[in-house]
Amino acid sequence: MQLGTTVLTDGTTTAVLIDPARGALFAGDLLDDDYPDAGEVLRAFPAEDLARKLDKVPEAAFHSPNGLTLAAPYRNPRMIWGIGLNYREHAADLAETAPAEEPASFIKGDHTVIGPGEPIPLPWQSERVTAEAELGLIIGRECRNVGETEALDYVWGVVPILDQTAEDILAKNPRYLTRSKNFPGFFSFGPAITPMQDVLDQFGDIGDVAVSTVRNGQVHRRNTVEQMMFGPANLVSFHSQVMPLYPGDIISTGTPGAVQIHPGDVAECRIDGIGTLSNPVTASARRQTDAT
Repeated sequence: MQLGTTVLTDGTTTAVLIDPARGALFAGDLLDDDYPDAGEVLRAFPAEDLARKLDKVPEAAFHSPNGLTLAAPYRNPRMIWGIGLNYREHAADLAETAPAEEPASFIKGDHTVIGPGEPIPLPWQSERVTAEAELGLIIGRECRNVGETEALDYVWGVVPILDQTAEDILAKNPRYLTRSKNFPGFFSFGPAITPMQDVLDQFGDIGDVAVSTVRNGQVHRRNTVEQMMFGPANLVSFHSQVMPLYPGDIISTGTPGAVQIHPGDVAECRIDGIGTLSNPVTASARRQTDAT
């Protein structure tokens, strides 16, 4: 099962459940209420409850997922945590030392959110923007001060992410990290969320999940989650000790490799067995100046 958000013919959106064997079902048809996006569903229902309800639906109620136009699962995450230099090889790309004792994290605003197929506009202030494929963790229930052994129990599911960085701005001064990460379109996620239990059933261990950064169809860097400095359970536990995590919060777990993008490129996050997120790259308009 996967949970996503689709755009309807009138331009509105609705949450949709996708069963790989049977097809797609609008969440409202299953839950007898209107759910405009996946965020509303996951905040209301644990993944296992949805799976049980879905199992009882007759096959005739499903329709083909081929006609769906999937959007960002939701546009208003309360919190987006990003993790820097969480793969040793990516740290080497930047000639930097990966954090050894604690994860290096930062926060992004929801104005950065886009979904599948939406353009990544390159800001005029930067001449070197990179796209970074990442595994996203979607928090499913409130957690505070949880240990690593129970941390993944609080994760509703996982999702492909493309996290962008204005690297030349960051290179000027590490204190510019927030600015370099927070231009519009610098956080894409989708096309759908896969429940954590489904991931564990498929892979056995989340460490076996492979993430690839792809540009124009060519794999730039691929690595598995087990090669992270700080794994998913550690990241959830660590950040729950900084502040409470709430349903819909996102932890973007770091990239195996960043690739520079230019107008006309297509950036992708490919996660085997989870999904592929793709976004075209465009140039943004330059700053408007008053005529003199």
